[in-house]
Amino acid sequence: MRRLLRTIVLAAALSPLSAMAADVININTADAATLQQINGIGPAKASAIVEYRKTKGPFATVDDLVKVPGIGEKSLAQLKPQITVGAASAKSAKSK
Repeated sequence: MRRLLRTIVLAAALSPLSAMAADVININTADAATLQQINGIGPAKASAIVEYRKTKGPFATVDDLVKVPGIGEKSLAQLKPQITVGAASAKSAKSK
């Protein structure tokens, strides 16, 4: 019984972590509306990211996001856990 209880408690504790991983958004494929779902990205920054992609091409790494006007090192540090440039996630795939 104790073992089952420990398993349930562990699963409950880890479930927010798996939910966070599912919410990672691909900044190379997401549209402006999807980018605004990222904590710290509003309409202006979302538009700037999309415009940067249109003119300069896709981001090679998430660190390249600092090249977008209005996004600095502090913003990037906050955004990093929420973004990727790799394979499209479920959220960014919907935005295509």
